Amino acid sequence: MSAEDVAALRENLHEQRLFRQEQLTQIASAVPSRTDDLLRQGGAGQVEVHVKLAASARMVLTDVVAALERMDQGRYGACHLCRRPIDRERLLIVPQARYCARCQQVRETGR
Repeated sequence: MSAEDVAALRENLHEQRLFRQEQLTQIASAVPSRTDDLLRQGGAGQVEVHVKLAASARMVLTDVVAALERMDQGRYGACHLCRRPIDRERLLIVPQARYCARCQQVRETGR
């Protein structure tokens, strides 16, 4: 992977980190003030959606921060399982990827 690719991926990860931080801030500011009202109005489903959105945003943020740390440590782009390089195309799509496509598939299928 070229230095330009890594620079572009780093920028993408920084943008994702900012987006997820802003998203969590917006969710946190909206939910506490409205939770009681929503529950009284039968909006438990909306509260659940906010909780799930926040959990998802925190998970992605954790992955993004970890990818930036791997970049700083010079370990970015290596699969956590097989230690082979993760394909450039995969990283362009999912820059915070921890696993190559093969190992990701194995993890998802449980084999």
